[in-house]
Amino acid sequence: MPTNAETEITEWLASQKDAMVTLLREVVDIDSGSYDKAGVDVVGTRFEKHFADHGISAWREQHDTFGDAIHALVAKPGSNEKPILLMGHRDTVFPKGEVARRPFSIEGNRAHGPGVADMKAGLVMNVFVAAAFQRFGSAPCPIKLLITSDEEIASPSSRPVIEREGRAARAVYNSEPGRPSGNVVTGRKGGVFMRFEVFGKAAHSGTSFFDGVSAIGEMAHKIVRIHALTNADKGITLNVGLVAGGQSVNTTAPHAEGQIDLRYVDPADRAATLAAIEDIIATPTVSGTSAKLHINGEFLPLVQSEGSKHIYDGYRAAAKDVGLPNVAGEFTGGCADSGFTAAVGAPTICAVGPVGGNAHTPQEYLDLDSFVPRAQALALAILRTRVEAAG
Repeated sequence: MPTNAETEITEWLASQKDAMVTLLREVVDIDSGSYDKAGVDVVGTRFEKHFADHGISAWREQHDTFGDAIHALVAKPGSNEKPILLMGHRDTVFPKGEVARRPFSIEGNRAHGPGVADMKAGLVMNVFVAAAFQRFGSAPCPIKLLITSDEEIASPSSRPVIEREGRAARAVYNSEPGRPSGNVVTGRKGGVFMRFEVFGKAAHSGTSFFDGVSAIGEMAHKIVRIHALTNADKGITLNVGLVAGGQSVNTTAPHAEGQIDLRYVDPADRAATLAAIEDIIATPTVSGTSAKLHINGEFLPLVQSEGSKHIYDGYRAAAKDVGLPNVAGEFTGGCADSGFTAAVGAPTICAVGPVGGNAHTPQEYLDLDSFVPRAQALALAILRTRVEAAG
């Protein structure tokens, strides 16, 4: 039988669907690409207003380049327990002006718009769950919220904040979108994002061809060797997804560059694969060329610990109790901030947000019918959470 607190909170959340959609519309209709600090911070201001309206303490951790980190706390008076952390990012992959081209819209039971599922709906869900606990005073322990600003570019400013909050948390729920299947995510690949430059020598390709050294020619050799490091059996993939270079069609290319995406499952494979890439970059095939490798950013893999499995089991049971009987855990090649909290020892579950799909595309959608039950499932899981972070 549900407790009084469970009934109060789940019934109140059921009454808030229209308010959730209204807030979602407001934050989706604000451009907030990762490099658009002003836009990202405006989204943060709207969430701060929600916290203020519901009597929840909130504050900013400022950053000069990227959006500020937004913190909030639903306190449990007299408690010195570790908090549960609800986490999510408010930046998107879309450029400024995307909202004007395709603002928030609803067709049937689906909402559309830039970042609607990835992951502004998860943030809306988090702040309404927090409001429910603040309203009824039934939090089993303090509940912290963290709204970050740059996940889509590997969290260059947010990673140290996430790791610090993860170390202090007893459990972490990251509200990335639920899978189209309705599942949550219990494992993710790690990712390293790199840029390499190749240097050659310019020469007129008609009159002085043999005086030149082609950086593009050398880059082609390196791309083939980098791609050959892919190991499907181990879940290691390499992709050179961007290339540029050259001066003109009738000049041997003095410079070229490419960008590399490395994904891996086993943390031990990161070092070995990175060492192989470094060797490829350092070893020329075309005489007279040289090259440099730069790491732009990276995510750590989400590896399920015993503590993480425990909160996953609790979430799954809570989901069943609110009418979602088929929620399971999935592994995905996509990366997320949940890998950072898992790596510092916090029991972590990811993709507990409302269900959506086609992230990073104009076809991105959110299943509006999943808003309330996913919020209820998260609230029940929190009410029943009794997990200490691993030491």
